[in-house]
Amino acid sequence: MRFLKRGGVALAGILAGTIAITAAAMLSPRPSADVIAVSSDPLQERLRRLPGDYVGWAALGSVYVDRARLTGDPSWYGKAEQAVARSLEVRPGNPAGLTGRAALEAGRHEFTRAAATAKQAIAVNPYGAPAYGVLADSYHQLGRYPEATEAIDDMIALAPGVSSFTRASYDAELRGDLKTAQEMLEHARRDAYQPADVAFCEHYLGELALRRGRYDEASAHYAKALTADPTFDPAHAGLARVTALSGDLEKAASLYAAVTARLPLTQTLVEQGEVLKALGRDPGWATLTAQRDLMRLNGVRDDLTWAEFEADHGDPAEAVAHAQAEYGRNPNVVAADALAWALHRAGRSAEALRYAQEATATGWRNALVMHHRAEIEKALGRTTRSASLVRDYNPRFTPALPALQRSS
Repeated sequence: MRFLKRGGVALAGILAGTIAITAAAMLSPRPSADVIAVSSDPLQERLRRLPGDYVGWAALGSVYVDRARLTGDPSWYGKAEQAVARSLEVRPGNPAGLTGRAALEAGRHEFTRAAATAKQAIAVNPYGAPAYGVLADSYHQLGRYPEATEAIDDMIALAPGVSSFTRASYDAELRGDLKTAQEMLEHARRDAYQPADVAFCEHYLGELALRRGRYDEASAHYAKALTADPTFDPAHAGLARVTALSGDLEKAASLYAAVTARLPLTQTLVEQGEVLKALGRDPGWATLTAQRDLMRLNGVRDDLTWAEFEADHGDPAEAVAHAQAEYGRNPNVVAADALAWALHRAGRSAEALRYAQEATATGWRNALVMHHRAEIEKALGRTTRSASLVRDYNPRFTPALPALQRSS
């Protein structure tokens, strides 16, 4: 499970002096979420003493949403739902509770509902910056890019900082503006002071370098992330990723084993499986399947991950079904790419072409996405610039490990 974004979501309810909102890890997934940097225990103790604290209930819901994303355990969403419902029961229509509900809906990939709920929160409190963040994330997922940009601009105007700058970075990257994407991440890094924030920013600076084939630079950023916060598992996964792409598959397999033992997220499990498969070993897809079933049982729809996985490693017809379902709900560039690639792998390249063109229409300089378009055009006998653009975007691109080169 991963989010197509790097900003994440957060709640408006902040208990002064008690809760600090940081922009920590992804979901997925491109997950990636704003994390309340405290344990839930002080909140629970406070709520036992003050059961009418609707802001506190909303904040507790945020803790649980973030735990679901960070741990890959979707059962936390049920707890988040109860906490957010309590906030809205105590004070119907309060903006913290509405933002919490929107964050929960986004966590479950219900982005149309999340956008509508976030707009309700904004209508009640136009100065609540976190609601604009949820709205921007949801618009990105829905392929409504100009509206996402507008929401991010509103968020920056209200609360310039790590959460808003990282969203602006991703928005710029989707448009192919890597200079602005880099600058926004550097703004976020300068603004960061909590270890989780610093690690988050350094990690995504590493991801930006990785997708451009700058592996030494990427490794340096991942190392800085871990210096700031040694427990920041996305950076551990980043080091495993860059190690594999640099050619040391044995070391990468060891690094992935350590990461997935702590954090068995679907994206990381797919990456680990690809490395093991390249080494001629069992990729361990059974663990991945169990994670998929767990997500389904807890109301999380993640057709995107399974469309990509089945297209690369499983049944192309099943990949098409997943991709069509994802694109039908969330017609963004990643879903368009997944549908294009699934159709191509299923022998339906003529149908795939329009989606491959859509996936590259924003100017996104993503080598894997452009590689998919190049392969589709090649199958149709077309001569285009797509293959050369792949190398322009990432001179070290290899199609052998596709999951390691997807956008996180």
